[in-house]
Amino acid sequence: MLPTAIVIARDRARLRQIAKVATRFGLGLLVDRLGLTATFQAAQGPVDGLPERTRRALEALGPTFVKLGQILATRRDLLPPEWIEALEHLHSRAPTIAFDQLRPAVEAALGDAPEAIFASFDPMPLAAASIAQVHRATLHDGAEVVLKFGRPGARAKIEADLRLITHLAAMAERASAEMRRLSPSLLVAQLSRDILEELDFTNEGRNADRLRDDFADDPRVTIPRIHWPLTSSGLLVMEFIDGVAPVDGETLRDAGLDPRAIADLGADVVLDMLLLHGRFHGDPHPGNLLCLPGNRLALLDLGSVGQISARRRSEFLSFVQALIAGDAPMVADTLRLWSGPDSPDHLVVERAAERIIARHGGGPLVLSRLVGDLFPLLREEGLVLPPDLLLVFKALITIDGVLASIAPGFDLSEPIRRARSRILMSRLSPPRARDPAGMLLEIDRLAASSPRLLRAVIRRIEAEPLPSDGLRRIEKVISAGARWVGIAILIAGAAIAGALLV
Repeated sequence: MLPTAIVIARDRARLRQIAKVATRFGLGLLVDRLGLTATFQAAQGPVDGLPERTRRALEALGPTFVKLGQILATRRDLLPPEWIEALEHLHSRAPTIAFDQLRPAVEAALGDAPEAIFASFDPMPLAAASIAQVHRATLHDGAEVVLKFGRPGARAKIEADLRLITHLAAMAERASAEMRRLSPSLLVAQLSRDILEELDFTNEGRNADRLRDDFADDPRVTIPRIHWPLTSSGLLVMEFIDGVAPVDGETLRDAGLDPRAIADLGADVVLDMLLLHGRFHGDPHPGNLLCLPGNRLALLDLGSVGQISARRRSEFLSFVQALIAGDAPMVADTLRLWSGPDSPDHLVVERAAERIIARHGGGPLVLSRLVGDLFPLLREEGLVLPPDLLLVFKALITIDGVLASIAPGFDLSEPIRRARSRILMSRLSPPRARDPAGMLLEIDRLAASSPRLLRAVIRRIEAEPLPSDGLRRIEKVISAGARWVGIAILIAGAAIAGALLV
């Protein structure tokens, strides 16, 4: 295998480190299951505690492997609960390093010593992670800022890891049918995109600017401002924000804040990001959120920002609304749509939807409980979610945990109803109303969806025995559908005409 030999020769030292860590944590069994024993020659370890030992090994291997584990932690539709629970506890904390070791890179990025650029600079780190370290400073105009810069050697190590992981994923897929089902090559492709973007701090700066624009009309939401003249790919200089992390309700009350108001705002912010703006914080845990006086909220650490298309936003909102309304057929239609051409038999999907509705429909919407049932059920029935929805669910589960910790029993149903109203208002706002082309695109999307909707109608009819008047029933269904489509087109046409007149 010449490619394997080339990869091993290029990154031999890093491969030895990986094999050493695998041996230390007794991951020989896992290596065997991946079909990589000949490559690693790792010692066999006890079976018990394999997910937890894997988590510790990933943390020991550094940022690339931590990020890979965090991506795997979103795959509740593929991995069993014990693995998800272990991987969800992955963290990227790292020991701080003396600023003298960072000084050459920082001075190269700034063009001078930080003591010359800033009115004051604190060489003691404020925080540290496996990719970056953060220090405080003060500008000459008195503004307080934080400096975030990469750790020495991090990029070279990450690039070597990505080469090895990409090759090992391909080997695992060739060697194991179970691995082919997990599609590790797709996971590694996502990992490469995410982690290389985080290495360039200008991406985080642009994310901050975009999110600030999204919430420009909401004074309750704060996004740190970026000092672009001092920012580069290896250094991020941004506004320092002081606040209280939303760890629990008592901490907030001690700071003079209202936990319920913070919970309502947190839910509104995340739902607006997901359903209104299509751009969202990928990891809104307490370390990336700060509560400010006046029950305001600040979003930090914006290196991981996900995107969700307008079509997917509409599908997700329909799914959640169907849950709240207890509409099993609509849940089934959405699950079938998400599973694509490989969707199981429609009776299987409908049975899964009915089980979901029986447990969670029509009552309070608590995501942690819903997801705890939903993903094992998807796995059991052979349903798979689209990759772009996994980060959405991860963000929602994360914020749901935050809300539950500061306001126990928090129900997302009401925030979702508020979000739906804001979405409708945004679509009727003057800027949207002045866009007849956008409305025509919506009509085109409806036309493109018509075959799928017609197939859904046919499946419904096939699922029930036709009575003697079955043909008349079909005729009535098609006629009614045609009338509704006609009404929709007339309404859309009137809306366009109205927009043109305005």
